[in-house]
Amino acid sequence: MAASKSSRKAPAVRSHPTASSTVVAQKSSSPAARTRSSASPAPSPSSYTAVSGPPFWLQLSTFALSLLGLGVSIYETYVHFVTHAFYGCSGTGLINCEAVTTSAEAYVGPSSFHAPVAVLGVLFFVFAGVPLMSPWAWQAQRREIHIARLVSVALGICFVMWLLYAELVIIGNICLYCTSVHVITFLLFVLTVAAAALWGLTPGRPGPRFLSLRSNADLPEPADA
Repeated sequence: MAASKSSRKAPAVRSHPTASSTVVAQKSSSPAARTRSSASPAPSPSSYTAVSGPPFWLQLSTFALSLLGLGVSIYETYVHFVTHAFYGCSGTGLINCEAVTTSAEAYVGPSSFHAPVAVLGVLFFVFAGVPLMSPWAWQAQRREIHIARLVSVALGICFVMWLLYAELVIIGNICLYCTSVHVITFLLFVLTVAAAALWGLTPGRPGPRFLSLRSNADLPEPADA
């Protein structure tokens, strides 16, 4: 009887391989690995303004040119409807603002509704030039905004080429104020196309906080070596 009792042995306790490997892995993990695992994930590219896009000086330059073009266009519209005389522009000779602005080529549209070209200039800078050339638009994440900027300056420079042909060939006179708008549109075209060629349609680099969509603090910090 005693022999039978002694022959009974307690079943051997087998350690679970998964549990033991987990314990070993937890014990062998280094403090550096635990620090990396607890670190917050890096922000996605869409959560901050790109740092490889057009520089901030280019954004301000196009914005200032657009504001200047809007001011000149408003003055031309004011002269057309109110004073009918341009300041500092003679009424005789090659440079003759009055001859240009009162010619048939200075109007667009059907004969029943002739819209002065100056009004088109105001509409261009109000709805396309100033909004799309502002730093906020340059730093926008939406690709459609950057495409619209390219399309607007392309249409603008095409219309400017027609106006230059009308002044030099058809009318035979030059308007200083009209020419200033032509130069502004040409500069906007060159800067916008150059930015697209150099940096693509990526958002512009951030500037001062009050002129940026996001502050520099939102940019990802460089990883530690």
